[in-house]
Amino acid sequence: MSGNIQLLTDTLARAKSEDRAALIAYLPAGFPTVDGGIDAVKAVIAGGADVVEVGLPHSDPVLDGPVIQTADDIALRGGVKIADVMRTVREAHEATGAPVLVMTYWNPIDRYGVERFTAELAEAGGAGCILPDLPVQESALWREHAEKQGLATVFVVAPSSKDERLATITAAGSGFVYAASLMGVTGTRESVGAQAQDLVRRTRATTELPVCVGLGVSNAVQAKEVAAFADGVIVGSAFVQRLLDAPDAEAGLAAVRALAGELAEGVRRGGTNG
Repeated sequence: MSGNIQLLTDTLARAKSEDRAALIAYLPAGFPTVDGGIDAVKAVIAGGADVVEVGLPHSDPVLDGPVIQTADDIALRGGVKIADVMRTVREAHEATGAPVLVMTYWNPIDRYGVERFTAELAEAGGAGCILPDLPVQESALWREHAEKQGLATVFVVAPSSKDERLATITAAGSGFVYAASLMGVTGTRESVGAQAQDLVRRTRATTELPVCVGLGVSNAVQAKEVAAFADGVIVGSAFVQRLLDAPDAEAGLAAVRALAGELAEGVRRGGTNG
């Protein structure tokens, strides 16, 4: 089972060896439908994403801004279940060979059962989980089962995290560290800025894990800005917005594929394009 996290590690290492940041895309499962969500994940990978985070839709997504909340609401109204999230991971991974993680709040896992969730995610070919609201000091049970199944445990660090706290978080994590570029919720922003750069510098001082930056990146210019100092660039709301704006399913898939291509150019540090 340990091949799951190894694939993620190898993918991030390959991007580094190519002197670029990895492009990590986020899309919620079940949006606009379960099948449509699977097609969207395949489309962003075809467009150039290295890694995909599949969101487990939640009725109260505290970290997510209005765009992802809208998509989550559509998915929940469509009746999306954890089984659909697992199916999304399985079909996307089998079709593309790319590492696919699940991003979820803790409550759904807690209700479903940690052992069951980790076993099913590993069996589906998942590379791991991003757990934005699980405190490290309460994560022992999760980490024990994730490790047993060969899954990465990705924790989120924020600009408010003190150095000592960063060291505690990064010591407990695996796969990579998710650096939230600024305080607040996900969404597109004009600039991702100096706060993120400082957070990456402080986080790197505590760990050998790759540090990937999310919250606010929406175009190739911003991707290039972040790629200059981070190991990975995480984009979510911009992909979801393309799907929300599309007149039909085919147009949506074309739009997210095109955006992935633009962002994939942006994360390449060399050259003048992007």
